[in-house]
Amino acid sequence: MIRPDFSRRSSAPELMDDASCDFETFRGCLVDLARVNRLTLAYRPTLGFLEELRRAGRLPHGRALRILDAGSGYGDTLRQVARWAARHRVAVALEGVDLSPWSARAARDATPAELPIAWHTADVLRYRPEAPVDLVISSLFTHHLEDAGLLRFLRWMEGTASLGWFINDLHRHPLPYHVFTRASRLLRMHHFVRHDGPVSIARGFVPADWERLLAEAGFAPDAAVISRWTPFRLCVARLKP
Repeated sequence: MIRPDFSRRSSAPELMDDASCDFETFRGCLVDLARVNRLTLAYRPTLGFLEELRRAGRLPHGRALRILDAGSGYGDTLRQVARWAARHRVAVALEGVDLSPWSARAARDATPAELPIAWHTADVLRYRPEAPVDLVISSLFTHHLEDAGLLRFLRWMEGTASLGWFINDLHRHPLPYHVFTRASRLLRMHHFVRHDGPVSIARGFVPADWERLLAEAGFAPDAAVISRWTPFRLCVARLKP
């Protein structure tokens, strides 16, 4: 694998984005990605954003909080959100949207029937929810998009979510790139994960990327908050006035 130039986002392709991938291979990749998410505490930023809203009294009263997960993959983020909601007695209606035809099947198989989650197969940039959405969240989705797609996604979230949105993705940096390359081999992770993990990091972001993209998408400088989370997550939070 050629060492990337960390001064800019890589455009190298990821294996899991290949439409010819079969279900068992795709599912195996998702299972190991969920394992990585658990090991790296990757759910904390998203759950932290929801908890801040709950404590600030910004959640809807008298009805369910409607959350859409863009690029929902294996559904592990929404399952964590459902468990957070149950702990705090927050009524929720959750839906995951992913372009891959295998995602909804894998997520549905891994999700207890009692959790309030619906799964959809669609291009999220063209997706129009049947019911109004309060929050759009995403985890490890935006690095799959090139800049033009990211601008469309930012505008789509702004037009779709009435309350706000939250992006949870990777901080582009050589340290996690090299550590993950070695660790994924030692842990004998799925071969897609061994390949795609470092590529994902190289396709990730630094704060200046998000500052530029938000400005190009038409957001004011103080409209969203960019924050770093250990280890090497870079998040963007938007809460509408």
